Amino acid sequence: MTPTLSAYLDLLVRRFEQPDFIPSDPISVPHAFDDPGDQEIAGLFAALLAWGQRGTVLRKMDELCGRMGYQPHAFVLHYTPERDAECLAGFKHRTFQPADACWLVHALSAALHRYGSVEAIFLAHLPPDAPHIGPAIQGFSDTLLTILPDTPPRLAKHLARPAAGSACKRLAMYARWMVRPGPVDLGIWRGIRPDQLILPVDVHAGRQARALGLLQRQTDDWRAAQELTEACRRLCPEDPCRYDYAFFGAGAYEVELDKRFVVGVTR
Repeated sequence: MTPTLSAYLDLLVRRFEQPDFIPSDPISVPHAFDDPGDQEIAGLFAALLAWGQRGTVLRKMDELCGRMGYQPHAFVLHYTPERDAECLAGFKHRTFQPADACWLVHALSAALHRYGSVEAIFLAHLPPDAPHIGPAIQGFSDTLLTILPDTPPRLAKHLARPAAGSACKRLAMYARWMVRPGPVDLGIWRGIRPDQLILPVDVHAGRQARALGLLQRQTDDWRAAQELTEACRRLCPEDPCRYDYAFFGAGAYEVELDKRFVVGVTR
């Protein structure tokens, strides 16, 4: 946790937190819309479906947005199964099936009518003194899983919850997109502070963080996400999630880490 390590991570952040990162990443999906409501809804689906090759994710999201008439907020807000389910028929991405799309849109529509926005759902479950957004993620997923009767249990596999031990990588990433201002993230949510964000931990971030001695836990779960966030908070208390660019960028683009900072490497 030396200033030198912090400076090295800052270099990686500056390398990857650049506008030219956007077109090849799922964050390009919400960036394609001008209206914050569309950005919020398109971003949520882009984050939830962000697994597999990024090119495939972008193609599937273009298909999904097309099925929504490229008006994702209006489509979700005014969704009725009898009229609109046919628009989602046949849409699937890996384990995300057409029935999942219909139930998720239906539940999200009900939640928007109750709360007003996705941000408002998060905030309704975030205590004022909460040190991080864990309760908001839990409350958001619980809301969508319970707001409609007869919601199938299989929808839970697409809505991660800290209580289940999941790292909640996709929802943590989505929150980063919505909260952080900057050249890549959208920064359209004002009720959650950047210092409350949780690092999105996946195989790339976990591997790089462990190599640099910032993460000891070997499982990429909620405890690991909290541990890495606390380590990054000590480096940058006001914006720990900025280091997501360093960890993910180095891993995804196969950057060889500076051996001076890799744990176990002889200097």
